Amino acid sequence: MSAWHHIENFAHESYTVGWICALSIELAAAATFLDEKHGGPTSVPPNDNNSYTLGRIGEHNGVIVVLPKGGDMVHTFPNVRIGLMVGVGGGAPSRRYGHDIRLGDIVVSAPYKTGGVFQYDFGHAIQNQRFRTTGFLNQPPTVLRTAMNTLEAEHETYGHQLTMQLTLFWRITHPENDESSCAKVCGDDPSKLIYRRQRDEDEDNPVIHYGVIALANTLMKDANIRYNLIKEKEVLCFEMEAAGLMNHLPCLVIRGICDYYSDSHKNKEWQGYAAMTAAAYAKAILFRIAPNQVEAEKRIADIS
Repeated sequence: MSAWHHIENFAHESYTVGWICALSIELAAAATFLDEKHGGPTSVPPNDNNSYTLGRIGEHNGVIVVLPKGGDMVHTFPNVRIGLMVGVGGGAPSRRYGHDIRLGDIVVSAPYKTGGVFQYDFGHAIQNQRFRTTGFLNQPPTVLRTAMNTLEAEHETYGHQLTMQLTLFWRITHPENDESSCAKVCGDDPSKLIYRRQRDEDEDNPVIHYGVIALANTLMKDANIRYNLIKEKEVLCFEMEAAGLMNHLPCLVIRGICDYYSDSHKNKEWQGYAAMTAAAYAKAILFRIAPNQVEAEKRIADIS
């Protein structure tokens, strides 16, 4: 449970973890998981317009930064060595490919063929051309990939405790499913509805999925393009907030699913819960990493 002690300011050089979010609701979720909240930055360069929240997460001093210019963080906090992009995204469920992704689930970027996160040119897609891959997010540092693999193996063996943590410590539960909501956006045509069985009590809920996240600077609304991306790239999640940072910060991307398809099923009721599940997973990752492992990584400022 977060202590939220306000204590003295720390030197900027003492912060080694960058936690990047785009929305105020994501910032609120991230701040909730701080074990200690520190004072604000002692000084910020004139060209850095970011807003920072500082604190301790486990044994790590972390910088929580809100977009638009997360890349400036490494100039103000030069010793940041690992980065997490944590927030909400749109799920890409596919019965054909076995991706039973539901509201509140978590998607974590994991390498597939060329990388765990790629950016595509949505402008070409709008012109009825094939989507064009325009870049790949740099691989996260080895220490993050190792922690992710360790956590995945633990969860496969023992399950996870994220739901219990959210319920007991913060009294957060997922919103009630509204069966009428799909009818509102899909109409009365039953062919447009996707029926899913309820998850059993002994199954993990939310489920954590590992795979490809697609980035674009425009909201994914075109169903045909969406399904082509799911088919050809095995995309699990669509995301637009992190697109501008992909060439600057080698991060692990973690997304709580707040809408089903990034199209007509936009669902703000789930944003808060999805942001919290993503933040809970991010904290679990950091608890699998020792401070000396972070210190062994290169500074992001030296490689970005």
